[in-house]
Amino acid sequence: MNRRRLTGFAAIGVALCLASAVRGQGMVPDASVAAPFGPPVDDQRVYIHGVFDELEGRLNGGDDALRWEGEAWVGTDTDRLWFKSEGEVDRHGEVSDGEQEVLYDRPITTYFDIQAGARYDLDSLPGRGWGALGIEGLAPWFIKFSATGYISDQGRYAAKLMASYDQLLTQRLILSPEAELNFYSKSDPARRIGSGLSDLDSGLRLRYEITRKFAPYVGVTYERSFGVTADFLRAAGDRDHDLRFTTGIRAWF
Repeated sequence: MNRRRLTGFAAIGVALCLASAVRGQGMVPDASVAAPFGPPVDDQRVYIHGVFDELEGRLNGGDDALRWEGEAWVGTDTDRLWFKSEGEVDRHGEVSDGEQEVLYDRPITTYFDIQAGARYDLDSLPGRGWGALGIEGLAPWFIKFSATGYISDQGRYAAKLMASYDQLLTQRLILSPEAELNFYSKSDPARRIGSGLSDLDSGLRLRYEITRKFAPYVGVTYERSFGVTADFLRAAGDRDHDLRFTTGIRAWF
């Protein structure tokens, strides 16, 4: 065997010895470990996030109202506590459609979370308490979707379906259609709610993001009540449908 070949074998041997020594000191990742630098870190950092999706005036001559809808959560990537609130104040100061929710949230798939907790209807009408269970997340085509079922201590059941979508016209100008449907198993005259499909609240808003956290918008909203709910509203002197011009802001932190 010539000298050049012996020199090559010696160099390879030295390199293997050095690699083994370095691996023993933990400086070279082990190919059998899932992550390049060891097992994944279980990140339990606590985050806080809140958003007002709707803080708006709904205008229609003498039937003006202030509408709010927002939510906030605190928690980790896997366990969160959600707070949700919505309602409407008319020009006489009467609050309607007031719903406040506290929910525990945990991911069940890549795109959807399961949520469970409680809801309380708090406005100018008699209050109602509910247990809540539902899902929320992104459906195909990036549609934000939620479906929640409710049960009250009075043997009533309810369900809410919500969907919205953000269509980017430019990087700052966004068109957002949304709709909400509410269903109830029994009529509740004290709250002017009928059984079956109760009401629809829909809107089309065009917002301009001055920053990602602050965006004024304009749009139109359409509200309609159905069946016995519409009968209750007409009996109380209210309209069972309403198309209104809308202007407001969307903000988050």
